[in-house]
Formats: sequence, structure tokens, C-alpha cells
Amino acid sequence: MIDTSDFRNGLSIIFDGDLYSIVEFQHVKPGKGGAFVRTKLKNLRTQSTLERTFRAGEKFDQAILDRKKMNFLYHQDDEYVFMDMESFDQVAVPAASLGTGVKYLKDGTEVEVVSHNERIISAELPMFMEFEIVETDPGLRGDTASGGSKPATVETGAVISVPLFVNVGDRVKVDTRSDSYLERVK
Repeated sequence: MIDTSDFRNGLSIIFDGDLYSIVEFQHVKPGKGGAFVRTKLKNLRTQSTLERTFRAGEKFDQAILDRKKMNFLYHQDDEYVFMDMESFDQVAVPAASLGTGVKYLKDGTEVEVVSHNERIISAELPMFMEFEIVETDPGLRGDTASGGSKPATVETGAVISVPLFVNVGDRVKVDTRSDSYLERVK
């Protein structure tokens, strides 16, 4: 059991029967009344955030999360199959647990799988990944780096916005957290 004085950013707790990670917290001691803690919590299953206020000293169960590196193998129906690189066990993960990052998964991608009590909660992709552009409008003569953007489809089927000078066949680096183009890769 932990109480509000143990709160730290990134700490995982069990609250209302669900797993939450503390995004922000602030201890407040008003002139009148008891102290309290304002928090912003992120639900680890649904990825939604909520703000809650707790009395100082309230107790919670700490959620112990296991993190393990795994390789993506393939997807079948609504499940994605990953392989543990140490034991070579294969684990099927429902698409709902992966969130929006699933659109960037390609064979051999190493992800960090987060689990609680042997149950997989999420899989975290690398922050930056390289992809080949497979479909986009052709670039025109005179297009510059500061001249705007156009939609482009990468090899996994995800659509991102790229500068006008990027063409089919180019390799680009993408920030998977914000779905944004970073640079062209040579």
C-alpha cells in the first residue's frame, strides 16, 4: 500500500478497480482545512486521462508492471502476435490493447510489452521509426522544404503528412507518438 505522499510521475496505482499511471500531481496545503493532492491520471487500458483530487494520506495499491522486449511477428484477425526474445514464446495481443500505434507495426519491429499480473496491457512502439513511402502525389519542380505538405502512405498503410518534395520510394523517419514526419533518410 502507498499513500498520496508517495506519489511520483509515472507511478502506477490501482484506483476504482483499474490501472492508472500518475501523469501529474500537486500537493496542496490550504490555509484552512486539510491538505489534498490534485492529480492527473492516465488509464493504462483505455489511454484516457482524468483529473482527481485526493485527501492527503489516502491509501492505494501500487500496480507492479512488468516490461519485456518482444518482436512483432504477424497479425491474424483482431490479434497481433509477438515473440519473447528470451524464451521464444509467442503471445497474441488483442488490437484494442495496442492503441493507435498498431498502424506502424511491421514484421520484426521490437516493442516493449507492458503487463500486469501476467495480463498484457499495452505494447509501446519505438518513438521513431523509418518507413518507405509507397503512395503520394508526385513532387513538382520548385517544391521546397518550407512549401507545405501532402498526405503520404507508408509501407504499413499508415497515412502521414509529408513535405511536398517527398516522393514514392523515399525513406522517411516518423515520430510514432505524434504521427509526424521528421526527416528524409538516405
